[in-house]
Amino acid sequence: MGIKERHERDREAVSRAILDAARELFVAEGFQNVSIRKIAERIEYSPAAIYGYFPSKDDIFFALAEEGFRLLGDPAAVRQDPQLQHAPPIERIRAVFWRFYEFSREQPQYFALMFVDRSVPRISREYERFAFARDLKQHIVEELRACIAAGELPATLDPFVAMRALTAGLLGVAVLRLSERLAPGENSDLLASDVLNLTLAGLRAGVTLQSPARVDCPLDIPAPIADAQAS
Repeated sequence: MGIKERHERDREAVSRAILDAARELFVAEGFQNVSIRKIAERIEYSPAAIYGYFPSKDDIFFALAEEGFRLLGDPAAVRQDPQLQHAPPIERIRAVFWRFYEFSREQPQYFALMFVDRSVPRISREYERFAFARDLKQHIVEELRACIAAGELPATLDPFVAMRALTAGLLGVAVLRLSERLAPGENSDLLASDVLNLTLAGLRAGVTLQSPARVDCPLDIPAPIADAQAS
């Protein structure tokens, strides 16, 4: 291994250590309560060394959020799933939103940082780097439109409102589990499944939705994510 390759490997290792330490501290203490100095102390580096990798604490968050979206995965992948390739569109919608809940279980720290902590900076400040998140939203909307075209959802349904309702339901169960607010013996997986089934059943039955069709959002990403960070 050459000097350049070794240097790049060492930088990647330090960057990884910074991100891992920051993620743990942000989740444990809240983004606004964690300083660059505290992150540096966790990995036994100087604050100046941290700035050599990330210009600010906000940049550390943006890097973590970008990783989180990648870990969440591409919803278009459900079309390549052999079990879903020829399934009705409504089953692909079910799989996409169940993956959202699974993400909260598999990556609780990323989920808490991206969807729960109200003090994190707004993703709209880094519009370009979150094209993946915008694509995620667009794919979900297209799948909902496919459900409407196939007659599995009412023609009057606004796909953006349906997406918000489905996301909010699964987000709520995930937050209950992470905050340990479930009743003794309550199974969060079963509750999440019930919420998903109930919401889909309501949408299919043509329940009247009162939410506005579109919400002004500075970044075209899934609205509940933007709302969680704007509130």
